Amino acid sequence: MAEHEVPERHASWLELFFDLIIVVAVAQLAHVLHPSPGHPVGLADAGLFIVLYYAVWSVWTSFTLYANVAGERTRRQSMLIAMFGIAVMAAAIPEAAGDRARVFAIAYVACRVLATRTWIRTGTFLGAWPAAQYGAGLIPWIISIWVHAPGRYWLWGFGVAADIVISYLQSRHPEQRLSVLRDEAQRQQARSQLRGRTPRRIALPAVARLNTPHLGERLGLFVIIVLGEAVMQVVVAAGEIGWTPAFSAAALAGFGLLVCLWWLTLEYGAAAVPGFGGLQARITLPAHFAMTAGVAATAAGLGALAEHADGHLATAVRWTLCGGMTAYFLTSAVLGAAARSPLRWLLGWALPAVLVPVLLAVFGGGLAAWWIVVGLLAVAYWQVSYPAVMRRLGRPEES
Repeated sequence: MAEHEVPERHASWLELFFDLIIVVAVAQLAHVLHPSPGHPVGLADAGLFIVLYYAVWSVWTSFTLYANVAGERTRRQSMLIAMFGIAVMAAAIPEAAGDRARVFAIAYVACRVLATRTWIRTGTFLGAWPAAQYGAGLIPWIISIWVHAPGRYWLWGFGVAADIVISYLQSRHPEQRLSVLRDEAQRQQARSQLRGRTPRRIALPAVARLNTPHLGERLGLFVIIVLGEAVMQVVVAAGEIGWTPAFSAAALAGFGLLVCLWWLTLEYGAAAVPGFGGLQARITLPAHFAMTAGVAATAAGLGALAEHADGHLATAVRWTLCGGMTAYFLTSAVLGAAARSPLRWLLGWALPAVLVPVLLAVFGGGLAAWWIVVGLLAVAYWQVSYPAVMRRLGRPEES
């Protein structure tokens, strides 16, 4: 993210109210990875979860970045309409692989178009993450409205990939995109003159200035929202069955795991990387998507504990739970490497956190469910305690 001298501010009441709909959406998304009798979770469900999660996350990101730039000039009407649009998407999620897939796609496209129109009113160009303003991957979503499964879902996936890749590439050279936008504005003005119309002054877009501290707070709040969903999954699971010793151990370990993730967010920010000063938005935002998606997947796995705590986790549940933590810690490790963290940190802090969940997913089929959760808790606790261990060894803390 670019460094700018901007007034310090915190999330507004409007932004906090806007976040409430994300609580519901994440709760709905967790059910996509929650197996039910006669419907075990497979790769197709995992792919659908990623696509649906990105759709919700991208709408939230578009309007969060808009409010970040607009500040006190944020349009309440646009934010509230977007909130309603996410509500429609959330309501459609349980049947997004069936009858309500078209509804979900229409609501998503409408929200992204609204984001573009709202951004235009600011007269600025966000080169740090153009996807917030311009839906580079919207065309496949629009086409999917008239396409039946399974082609519809392949189009969604292609749209998500195009959104991320194109925005990442454009953000590397934002001045080129800004030049194109300014040339187009001048051509529009010239065409008006050729048609004999009164020349309409067209404001040339300026570079949007991100409020970095505010954005960091907003990204962190999103992590807390997803963690809150995971806590709810553990509590709901605890209310559904008797509290056997095995389940009690699994639930306690699951809660401890979430506390550790919260601590990492509190201590190091949304990236959960010691000494991470914040890279460009083109790196930070995709990483935020991957890490929060990992936590949401973990929440879905914890929600299935009630059915498996006294025995072995089903393969799909084990992979959901461990895969979510792998995505979280792998993204953190990649960010640390990009920020040139010391090799000692990468080998001693990041690598074990990635390897252990992978090993539990691959070879943990013979372990009781509570052992799997305890193993993940041990990894997260190692992440929390590593700086203190380094201090005891007389080595400087990685911060």
